[in-house]
Amino acid sequence: MKEHDERDTTMTGVDPRQLDDQQLMKELETIHRTRHDTFLYGSDDALRVHDERTAELEGEYLRRNPHRLVAAGRTRAGARERDAEE
Repeated sequence: MKEHDERDTTMTGVDPRQLDDQQLMKELETIHRTRHDTFLYGSDDALRVHDERTAELEGEYLRRNPHRLVAAGRTRAGARERDAEE
C-alpha cells in the first residue's frame, strides 16, 4: 500500500467556486473579522493559511464581480481630495 504524504497540503475549507454568493459573502465576513487576531496572535502557519484562504475568497469575489461598485472616497484621487479639504 502506498503511503499518502500530506506535507505542504492544507485543508482550508470549501473551494470558493462551490459557494453560492451568500455563502461566499459569509466566508469573507468571517475571515475579515478574524484577521486582526490571527495577525497578532496566530502562529506563522496559521497566518500563512489565513493569507491563502483570504486570497482564495477575495479572488473568487472579484472574479464574480469585476464591475463592483467602488466608492469614490476609497480611491487614491478620493483620498487626495479628502486631504486637500483638511
